[in-house]
Amino acid sequence: MADKPWFMRTYSGHSNARASNELYRTNLAKGQTGLSIAFDLPTQTGYDPDAPEARGEVGKVGVPVAHLGHMRQLMDGIPVGEMNTSMTINATAAWLLGLYIAHAEEAGVDPGLLAGTTQNDIVKEYLSRGTYIFPPDASRRLTVDTIVHAVRHVPRWNPINVCPYHLQEAGATPVQELAYGLATAIAVLDAVRESGQVREDEMPEVVGRISFFIDAGIRFVEEVCKLRAFTRMWDRITRDRYGVDDERFRRFRYGVQVNSLGLTEEQPENNVQRIVLEMLGVTLSKNARARALQLPCWNEALGLPRPWDQQWSLRMQQVLAYETDLLEYDDIFDGSKVVEAKTAELEEEAQVELDDVLAMGGAFEAIDELKGRVVRAMAQRTRRIEAGDLQVVGVNCFSETAPSPLGGEGIILRVDPAAEAELRDDVRDWRQAREHDAVEKALDELRRVAASDENVMPATIALAHAGGTTGEWAGALREVFGEYRAPTGVTAAVGGRATDEMAEVLARVRSMRGGPPRLLVAKPGLDGHSNGAEQIAVAARDAGMEVVYQGIRLTPEQIARAARDEDVDVVGISILSGSHLELVPEILRLLREEGVDAPVVVGGIIPGDDRPKLERLGVAAVYTPKDFQLSRMMAEVADLAAARRQA
Repeated sequence: MADKPWFMRTYSGHSNARASNELYRTNLAKGQTGLSIAFDLPTQTGYDPDAPEARGEVGKVGVPVAHLGHMRQLMDGIPVGEMNTSMTINATAAWLLGLYIAHAEEAGVDPGLLAGTTQNDIVKEYLSRGTYIFPPDASRRLTVDTIVHAVRHVPRWNPINVCPYHLQEAGATPVQELAYGLATAIAVLDAVRESGQVREDEMPEVVGRISFFIDAGIRFVEEVCKLRAFTRMWDRITRDRYGVDDERFRRFRYGVQVNSLGLTEEQPENNVQRIVLEMLGVTLSKNARARALQLPCWNEALGLPRPWDQQWSLRMQQVLAYETDLLEYDDIFDGSKVVEAKTAELEEEAQVELDDVLAMGGAFEAIDELKGRVVRAMAQRTRRIEAGDLQVVGVNCFSETAPSPLGGEGIILRVDPAAEAELRDDVRDWRQAREHDAVEKALDELRRVAASDENVMPATIALAHAGGTTGEWAGALREVFGEYRAPTGVTAAVGGRATDEMAEVLARVRSMRGGPPRLLVAKPGLDGHSNGAEQIAVAARDAGMEVVYQGIRLTPEQIARAARDEDVDVVGISILSGSHLELVPEILRLLREEGVDAPVVVGGIIPGDDRPKLERLGVAAVYTPKDFQLSRMMAEVADLAAARRQA
């Protein structure tokens, strides 16, 4: 008898809750078997749509959910008591789960029936993705409270989805994925045990609710072995460290989105075969097969995919599950000497790395060091691509191509600019219509609980019922916990780019009159994907430039002041969230007001027809992921700096 297929999902959400609900119901009708909700950046970082920090970001990379009314709209017509829902949410995970529970209770659904996952892995936010809010200790406490509440009251829910996925996206090696992912799970489980909220005999049940979210890259044999190593190591950790005897609770349960880092802007049709091969890495081995799978779309390196693109990715899964004979056999790799040897090698090396993290005090205590190691690994990857040692078809080899019939107008989905204004009005109307005193009372209770050692989830759910908003929940906790700026990791990765072209740039920079040029690397908006900005900062330092990089989530005002105060020669702006047409003009205006005449370059996911718009505004150069030759880019930055000094 054939095995049942995994949960099939598409990671989606955009514009507003109603539009996203229509997309979800359409995808479910096409055979999708679980939801995977993408939230927009204001929701992920604890801001309402009308907050100044949210400008240009509302509805761009996910759905905005600011209050219980939005959760009602998002799940309209979808039976929450029967659906398996994955929510990619971290810093505000407790709040979004609270809204989901409140919606279920309002609809008469017992929370005990709810099934799904909140990602809730804040360590990888500090290391790779950047949508953190609070300091590590406070974030760990929120994670623990969410887990304990879910185990007690929402027993079918996975309250944390430990997420090495984003570590690979940031450049981590398979050994680092294994070690840092398992170190995070250990840190969280240890914190649950030490919180005093569960008895020792309840720990196996807590362990049984931990799930993982894994990335699968193009080296699919190695990925198969990585998952087999994860399975073995997790079984050993849960048995030896937490005394779990029941094999069901020791099972390594994981979902997957296959690799987005390797998707290319050049010849994007090649991404289709990349996605298929990466899917095989997490489905071929029965003993280490994913329980849920979502695939990116072929055009994600270009912008936001359309519903048709998501359908294509869903159909890839369905062909594998329903047309092939994969699910009819036991594990086809059992007995393979090659797979066994590689699995053992990864397991041994990952155990050494894991022991090193634990010796530093654990994942939370080692954030600074781990961030540096991940940035260094990404720097090594980008240098290998630039040198041609790591071949990427269509990028640094086999770049000749015929015109693609997949191109042209409408290749990506564009969010209606009016959506943000509508959401600003929506949240203001929501605040006016609710019972003000009830909300204030609920916020006061949340602040009181946050300052105590009580679990925050009951107060969070009560605030959701009262009509509180995402920004109000996060704002109340900011008052109690404060905010945090994570390390950049850039210094740890400097010094490894030794190409002839970079050597020429370095010699030229050292001889420039007035000393080395000063480059400001700036990340405006709420996007925390800092890989590109970090690698530009590393390359500029390798080129001998002085680099000013203050990390993520800077306001346009902060960027303009930094450019003025640091007297920089070039301003580099990194944007991946699609907010470039809103934020870049504002930055340019403020730079002029501050008297800064330095040329501005912009890098990120910039659609081709937006390039001339930015250039007309005065942007000196636009770079996208296809510009992988960082030595050449640094030469061009040096040219801009020299021209400014000669003007």
